[in-house]
Amino acid sequence: MARIDQTPFEVQITDLTHDGRGVARRPDGKAVFVAGALPGERVMASQTGRHRSFDEAKTVEVLEAAPERVVPRCAHFGTCSGCALQHYAEDQQILAKQRVLMENFERIGHVAPERILAPLTDAQWGYRRKGRFSVRRVEKKDKTLVGFRETDPRFVADIRECHTVIPQIGEALPALSALVDGLQARREIPQIEFIAGDAQDDYAGIALTIRHLVPLSDADRDALVAFAKQHRFAIFLQPGGVDSVHPLWPESPKLAFSLPQWKLEFLFRPLDFIQVNAGLNGRMIQLAIDLLDPKPEDRVLDLFAGLGNFTLPLARQVREVVGVEGEAGLVRRARENAAHNGIANAEFHAADLAKDLSGEYWMKQPFDKLLLDPPRSGADVVLAQLPLKQFDRIVYVSCHPASLARDAGFLVNERGWKLKAAGVMDMFPHTAHVESIALFER
Repeated sequence: MARIDQTPFEVQITDLTHDGRGVARRPDGKAVFVAGALPGERVMASQTGRHRSFDEAKTVEVLEAAPERVVPRCAHFGTCSGCALQHYAEDQQILAKQRVLMENFERIGHVAPERILAPLTDAQWGYRRKGRFSVRRVEKKDKTLVGFRETDPRFVADIRECHTVIPQIGEALPALSALVDGLQARREIPQIEFIAGDAQDDYAGIALTIRHLVPLSDADRDALVAFAKQHRFAIFLQPGGVDSVHPLWPESPKLAFSLPQWKLEFLFRPLDFIQVNAGLNGRMIQLAIDLLDPKPEDRVLDLFAGLGNFTLPLARQVREVVGVEGEAGLVRRARENAAHNGIANAEFHAADLAKDLSGEYWMKQPFDKLLLDPPRSGADVVLAQLPLKQFDRIVYVSCHPASLARDAGFLVNERGWKLKAAGVMDMFPHTAHVESIALFER
């Protein structure tokens, strides 16, 4: 493989890629994607990768800065892969994400919304209440690193703080690194997951799940308990698969978050999926319900329901709602949450929504409206099987604009639906992640 020439070269940035890099052209017309560059800028760049149709590079000097450029808050920006857009003004980040969504609709789905919704935003910093840190003992540095991966994913970023993670976790990273470095099993701990509920001043608020590949000694367990007491965290251990997770301290911690506008409390386990941005989540649910326009007599189908994040708020407003989720553990906890909140008009079923669903009895039930919040792969398989004519509205919440665009193309161009409205939601500020929502009507 030929060695990459890292001699700096000058380029004019004309656009932004979907992952937050500047787009430029070589003199021969070949595209080059430049990390750390913004549209309208002239920069000196150094090549970092070569591919058949494009090159990769990083910014080494900004010769002419765009007016939207700001000083990144985090000293680790550019090394840590947790953020890609801290150098971009916050009000411009969400507009860039909106352009990504609309470009995907046009290029992939060959559709356009009749109305573009105003971008939905909330907290820009200290919002991230769920995530996974990588852990690596680095002998050359004589320390254990706990953090997100570097932009080169072979390495763990040596970070002292994180401004997008909730402060109780983001400010505790040096202490967490020192804790792991002092454990006998420090070389056998590959990752630590964190998750936070509402009561962040008590053990019920924040949980760390320690993945360990060897049994922990009594001394290591004692050190973890002492750390938990000092920082008021709950500590879980994971010696094997997901089912092996169990509490170390306290003995029976309660993890919960609330949606006060619907008088709901959700109980969850430390590895469960919850939306990472609590404030944005509440606003997103309200927007989805407003778009769905549920009536008291409606029966609603909620696909990819998870813990019931949309299902239970909807149950407060309709005759009945049925939630379907692929992970059996989440279905159990969704049922428990319905009972916990005294909700009798919501039922939950486990089903793999990427497979044949003809044997599922809920597929034969009548519904008035459909809400779905699929993973990155989208909902093409289940949409192709559903009797779509029964619904008068579909609200589609998406974490990946390309799969939403593809599915929108199917609904509009093959099934005759109208894409009435669509817009973006800033679930992950300072990253290139695009969360969006779309309304379809017959």
